[in-house]
Amino acid sequence: MSTAAVITLLAVFVVVLGVSLITRPRNSSTVDFYLAGQRVGVVTNSWAICGDYLSAASFLGVAAAVYVSGLDGAWYAVGFAAGFVPVLLFVAAPLRRFGEFSLADFLGRRLESDRVRLTSVGVVQVVILCYLVPQSVGGGITWELLVGHGILGLSPYATGVLISTAVIAVVVAFGGMRGTTWNQAVQFLLLFAALLWLAVMVTADGFRYGDEVPVHTEDPVMFGEPGARYGHLGQVALVITLAMGTAGLPHVMNRYFTSPTGRAARTTTLWVLMLIGAFYALAVMMGTAARDVIPRSVADHPWLEELTVDGVLRVPEHALPVLGRIYGEEAGLGLVAAAALIAAMSTVAGLLLASAATWGHDVYERHINPGATQKQAVRAGRLTTLIAAGLAAALAVLLRPETFTPAMPSLVATMVTWAFAVAGSALTPVVVLSIWWHRTTAAGALTGMLAGGGAAVAMFVTAGFLEPSSLRDLLAAPTLVAAPLAVLVTVLVSRRTSAPESIREVWVRMHGTAADRQAERLARMMVRRKGKS
Repeated sequence: MSTAAVITLLAVFVVVLGVSLITRPRNSSTVDFYLAGQRVGVVTNSWAICGDYLSAASFLGVAAAVYVSGLDGAWYAVGFAAGFVPVLLFVAAPLRRFGEFSLADFLGRRLESDRVRLTSVGVVQVVILCYLVPQSVGGGITWELLVGHGILGLSPYATGVLISTAVIAVVVAFGGMRGTTWNQAVQFLLLFAALLWLAVMVTADGFRYGDEVPVHTEDPVMFGEPGARYGHLGQVALVITLAMGTAGLPHVMNRYFTSPTGRAARTTTLWVLMLIGAFYALAVMMGTAARDVIPRSVADHPWLEELTVDGVLRVPEHALPVLGRIYGEEAGLGLVAAAALIAAMSTVAGLLLASAATWGHDVYERHINPGATQKQAVRAGRLTTLIAAGLAAALAVLLRPETFTPAMPSLVATMVTWAFAVAGSALTPVVVLSIWWHRTTAAGALTGMLAGGGAAVAMFVTAGFLEPSSLRDLLAAPTLVAAPLAVLVTVLVSRRTSAPESIREVWVRMHGTAADRQAERLARMMVRRKGKS
């Protein structure tokens, strides 16, 4: 255990808790707790979205995937970054103009259906759980490498899972969206600074990689050539799954409801695209550097022998922390490991808040206790936050990395891909159709969500029983098949059922100009006055 590394870790926890205490909401309204009063500026929100989105899968997983599979692993960076293009073009501004609390609330109100809202809540919870667990796994892996000791009889891995999840659960429960927003903004800046420092150190030292790097398989993996890990179909399927999944991620899309206007939401997305593009470029660079630097460093750093076999890391997610220790000794390890925990905790914060919004607002306020006071609704949201955190931590402890063989290069990246697959297959098609096709109906959306989500789950579960092949690659990243199925089912059923009567008003609300929306509001006021007279 490194004293410098532990001090760095404790400093991160102090900053996180301090920011939450300073920025905690002064009011007990649901708008303040879930949406930060809808007053989050463009720059702050873009940093917060990056902190929300750049999870342990991005910081540890992308570099690990590139470290294991070279150019094939770089498809993760392409897919993750590309996900904000459809958000920018099709979703961000109309979604904010409609102005609800969550994706489930948007679909329920847009299609005027409680069944759609409740089904959306179920799908959202599946996505959140699939995303939460790998973040907790990332926290456990990092603690195990950084501290190496457990508490209260727990293993180092289990201790890391429980501590990182517990700290951020408390932050969200008491800080709400306002505290979470500022935490995520600060955490992104720290995360990016750590990666930038590492990139500067590696570049100053110089690195190279050969055409062929041996790994523990019967045949060598061609590190510099695509196709060694995935065939052409697998590459396309992976990028499509990650790119389409972003628009259905509840913790990311809920942040757009905190923007003051639709234009602010679109501008925020432009900032996000630039920031995450730079981040993923650096992550790919670091994964590539690790393949050269780590094998050459074993002779000079005896501690690497415990982490490697023939110069190759046993756990690919250790690539960045190990680089940090090589170039910055214990302080460098502490900085990079703290950044990894920041990435995990920042995303966990957004996920827990999204879970609280769906259960507390969409279920408790609307169905269990419609007459709830603001304090009761906020209390329900805080309670569901703690329950979701406990469930994710329990599953992460059970899914120890050494007991699970991923279908893809990185365990953390594999598990996050499940979340993207469900979101991109069940939620994204229905959300986009609801925004841009006025004939979308509640029945169509309901059957589309179930068809797309069910197909995605069935496909990636089946992939777990297959040997490596093109078919397995397709099933492990199923959105290429499941999303078109969801669109087809939604369109066919919608054409045979009736759209909501308020579609004209809804359309102006989402797509009209400011003058159009003002005219619509004045028209509704005139109708009400005539009705009263």
